[in-house]
Amino acid sequence: MRHMNLELAWACLGNDASGFSARLQIRNAGPAALPAAGWTLYFNTCRPVDPARLSASVCLLHPGGDLFGFAPAAGFAGLLPGQTLEIEYWSAGWAISVTDAPLGFYLVLQDAQGGQQVRALGDAQIAPFLTPAQQQRGPEDRLPASTAATRYAAACGLPEAEALHGLTPAPQSWRSAAGRLTLGAATRILYQPALASEAELLRELLDAQWGLAPHCLPADGQPAGDAIVLRLAQAGDGIAHGEETYGLEVRPQGVLICGASGHGIAHGIQSLLQLLSSAVAGVIQLPLGVMRDAPRYAYRGLMLDVARHFIGKAAVLRIIDLMACYKLNTLHLHLSDDEGWRIAIAALPELTEVGARRGADAALCASFGSGPQAQDSAGSGYYSRADFIEILRHAQRRHISVLPEIDLPGHARAAILAMQARHQRLLAAGQVEAAEAYLLSDPEDCSTYLSVQLWRDNVMCVARPGCLRFIETVLRELQSIYAEAGTPLHTIHTGGDEVPDGAWLASPLCRQLMAQHGLATTAQLQEYFFDQLRALVQHLGLRLAGWEEMAVASAPDGTGRAVPNPRFLDAPMRSYVWLSAWGKGREDLGYRLANAGYPVVLCNGDRLYLDLACAKDPEEPGYYWAGFPGLREVLEFCPEDIYTDARCDLMGQALEPAALAGMVRLSEQGRANILGIQAQLWGENVRDGARLDYLLFPRLLAVAERAWCASPVWAGMNDMAARRAAQDAAWAEFSQRLGRHTLPRLDSLAVPPAYRLPVPGVVLQDGVLHANLELPGLTMRYTLDGSEPDAQAAVYTAPFAWVPSPQQEGAQVRIAAFSSNGRKGRSAVLDLPSSTG
Repeated sequence: MRHMNLELAWACLGNDASGFSARLQIRNAGPAALPAAGWTLYFNTCRPVDPARLSASVCLLHPGGDLFGFAPAAGFAGLLPGQTLEIEYWSAGWAISVTDAPLGFYLVLQDAQGGQQVRALGDAQIAPFLTPAQQQRGPEDRLPASTAATRYAAACGLPEAEALHGLTPAPQSWRSAAGRLTLGAATRILYQPALASEAELLRELLDAQWGLAPHCLPADGQPAGDAIVLRLAQAGDGIAHGEETYGLEVRPQGVLICGASGHGIAHGIQSLLQLLSSAVAGVIQLPLGVMRDAPRYAYRGLMLDVARHFIGKAAVLRIIDLMACYKLNTLHLHLSDDEGWRIAIAALPELTEVGARRGADAALCASFGSGPQAQDSAGSGYYSRADFIEILRHAQRRHISVLPEIDLPGHARAAILAMQARHQRLLAAGQVEAAEAYLLSDPEDCSTYLSVQLWRDNVMCVARPGCLRFIETVLRELQSIYAEAGTPLHTIHTGGDEVPDGAWLASPLCRQLMAQHGLATTAQLQEYFFDQLRALVQHLGLRLAGWEEMAVASAPDGTGRAVPNPRFLDAPMRSYVWLSAWGKGREDLGYRLANAGYPVVLCNGDRLYLDLACAKDPEEPGYYWAGFPGLREVLEFCPEDIYTDARCDLMGQALEPAALAGMVRLSEQGRANILGIQAQLWGENVRDGARLDYLLFPRLLAVAERAWCASPVWAGMNDMAARRAAQDAAWAEFSQRLGRHTLPRLDSLAVPPAYRLPVPGVVLQDGVLHANLELPGLTMRYTLDGSEPDAQAAVYTAPFAWVPSPQQEGAQVRIAAFSSNGRKGRSAVLDLPSSTG
């Protein structure tokens, strides 16, 4: 194994309506032969491989989830140094981007002593997706791929616009005045005693971002000199009712921030920081003006999936800071799933000892490219009690609620295996009764199922008494953690999504429970469990939240259609509605649940799933099961009217007007039940901090805009031409604001996020090269010789004529966006015509 060196290359050969064919090349670049037997090449892929359509040289293994393996078939002669093995195979689903390629390869080789050696091989080299068969999902796919030309066309023809201000999200009103206020070393922060925490936060942020550390003094008055005064709103301040409302006044006499509560004051502080600009070292300036502001929705959230790939404490604290800056107020942490358990529970140490480690030698196998080594892997890790308390306190100071999610009864494999390990440990110690206390599986269960993520053993046995005991123990520990942090836990999110068909069918314990309570189907068993879960949560003094599946039942007409379940309306659970992709048949479920009386948070996959690719571009990371939500699509999300802009399904085919007309609209009662919106960042593709930032930003800024600002003017327009013109104008202003103000401000942070820089649009028309960006204000640099542009490359400022010379035959234009701190985005490539035509 020490001398084994395998080079891997992968290519999609083409897609059709039902799947795709692919080729994996394994080249032996080392001095030792790969033997004829005794090895397995493991890899992760979310596209299940068909064992019946596979090269004869290998056979397929599927340990579970997205982990697959190729092992030598009978007759394989080995792979000598310099030789290449080609494996062609077929998979369900499609492969139209780098995200669809297998990743995280590692080789397990049996040695002569019966042991095994493991070597991480990393990712394969991925061949470009160039042909229509590689870029399209079969003949029904009418959605064009993103190209340099389509990007150019999308950014052309917009109305001339300037940013109205430098604030994101936009305030309700900002009346600017002539002049500026200068703040410097003599600046003081004067605050009412109840606002001491907010005053100290402002001082810390001014120091960290501007090197200005003003003294904080308790006081109750009006601004004088260059003081910043923080006080609760009084009659006559013109501050609307609502905990998060605020006013900001910048006058020659100083700054006044008043709010309905400390939460409103905190928002005013963030707006103040966005207005600041530097004149000279140690001195900062503010434009004079008066602002009044309040949010549209009380709930403005971001869900981070820390289970699939662990996101460490430092990164979470940084995300909280950025959420506060853009006035998001709820961080929903997805703390458990099949691939990981991420919070320490003192009474159940196996949850992190077993459930927080992934690797070849761990109970949890490698997933999503996390590799064979559990140590220092993005697939391993958890928050200690102290870590989580620090996260909670950091969020509380910024008026952000942290909503914990423990996903069950499906998506629970990490917990199930951890409790099996606990069971084995205590059995070995002779503690039979204690061993059974928290077991989450039925050893006699012969049910066969396959979850959406390809697991066969990821559903808790809801008939075991240990199941509710486990949940209660976890929830009591969470309550204790929150209490120690000084921020009581009010709501628990328990997932409840994607329990696969077939679960529980062959479990003796479940069949016995069903007979005892007269339950005819496993759907009724799940509903019975949710009822038990709700009673437990209420007993603990908590409110229940879950994904949409927890609030629905099957229609009594036998169609299987999901309808609001009236059973839980007496103490309604908060429902997070996500499966809104056009053509899936559940587009209006959020409205139906809200009309029925459920409090609803809209999490629409087609606009708010930030782990989806932002464009149909092979190089863009992310899935696309609900579409390709780009920055503009996120901005134009109308939470209370999803229909007016509905034009095509996931394949780009026109939607039937009759189908749209038959969908439910929000009633007045339903409108009142829409609590707000939440962006989701599921973690399958979040392998490191750079990918985290790339997927989140700048799209999260558009989510913040839509969650905070009043319903846009176009939302009520039925005239499509007028609506589109209004959308163009709003997009032109927003894109200018981000490109010229918001993103440069992000670049200036001590740890700036590596947000996605847009790929330029570029065309050659009549011998003139034109380029543009969806975010004006960023710098574009280009080369004409096919080399990658760098900080010394020419700056594109205007279209220019291009007449190729013989020395430049077959050259390429490469042009890329650069941030204000010099970071480079992905280049657009345009092949130049040859001088011979």
